[in-house]
Amino acid sequence: MKVLSSLFGLGISSRGMSIQRKKMELISQNIANADSVRTADGKPYQRKTLDVKENQSSFAAKLSIEGQMLKLNTNHSNHLSAQNPNVVLLPEIQSGVEMKETVDNKPGELIYMPEHPDADEKGYVQMSNVNVLNEMVDMIAATRSYEANLTALNSSKQMIKDSLEI
Repeated sequence: MKVLSSLFGLGISSRGMSIQRKKMELISQNIANADSVRTADGKPYQRKTLDVKENQSSFAAKLSIEGQMLKLNTNHSNHLSAQNPNVVLLPEIQSGVEMKETVDNKPGELIYMPEHPDADEKGYVQMSNVNVLNEMVDMIAATRSYEANLTALNSSKQMIKDSLEI
């Protein structure tokens, strides 16, 4: 059971790396399209972000408080009891977080370019709402977070490897 619980570190780190990879993909799209004033739908490119939040299926719904200890609820006939000697319980590795790609609908800056084909009747063109400098800062933060998760993953991997050599 100790080795199986060590696998949680691998799952957590790999999920963190997946989140940061997705963030870097969206940031790359934002930077590449920062100067796009018209997309397929005829509007300027809108900045994309990744919202990460805690998964709502938490442990709280599966646990009950009994005295000073937490006890797993087994109130259904299909639930397995941990007291049964024939039952081997394996940890369930879940991500614990949800990722959702969102579009920032804030309008971009209006720039006066009367000769531009996308200019309005007053000669203004609405630009993308992407700030390249902010995107670069976000890219650096995502890269560092990815590297931190990679370091944690390698540490977990090394601990598992060392425990198998004992």
